[in-house]
Amino acid sequence: MTTQQHPPLYLASTSVYRRALLQKLTTQFNCVKPEVDESPLPDETAEALVNRLALAKAKAVAATLKAGLVIGSDQVAVFQGEILGKPHTVANAEAQLRRFSGQAVTFLTGLAVVNAATGKVRQAIEPFVVYFRELSEAEIRHYVAREQPLDCAGSFKSEGLGIALFDKLQGDDPNSLIGLPLIRLLAMLRDEGLNLLLQNQ
Repeated sequence: MTTQQHPPLYLASTSVYRRALLQKLTTQFNCVKPEVDESPLPDETAEALVNRLALAKAKAVAATLKAGLVIGSDQVAVFQGEILGKPHTVANAEAQLRRFSGQAVTFLTGLAVVNAATGKVRQAIEPFVVYFRELSEAEIRHYVAREQPLDCAGSFKSEGLGIALFDKLQGDDPNSLIGLPLIRLLAMLRDEGLNLLLQNQ
């Protein structure tokens, strides 16, 4: 069987959700917190924001390394043209879900892979659309109390009970909804010479 030794892999994130997703593919990586100002620029579109921040995170970590592949990712939720932040409080989470009831919310995930040795950059934006059911007030309150999705854009955790809020999902990779589009990431890593199917675990 052919196995592959690869350059060090780094995830420019301290997100437990992104780390768990990457662990589905490999355990051979390090998480590094990127020092990046995530404030949006004046009049910046959602697409431009996630593209810029994903690359900024990856580059911030790559700049401290001599070699390795660095993964950066950033996600925003967009509803009726408005970029949504994390709710942070129960009241805000409930208010977001009331707005989303019976509506569609688009999640945009920016992805960047930077080769620290060569400076080569690969980038993509992965869209994913969530169609919410008509939600009752009791459902909204019970869901927020049960899962406490206060650090999640959109006020839900799709990998948990949040799936019960939806009518349907539309997109190429459901992992992107959690914060890391694995199908696109695997393609980028293969383009950099790293095939995780051939990795020696």
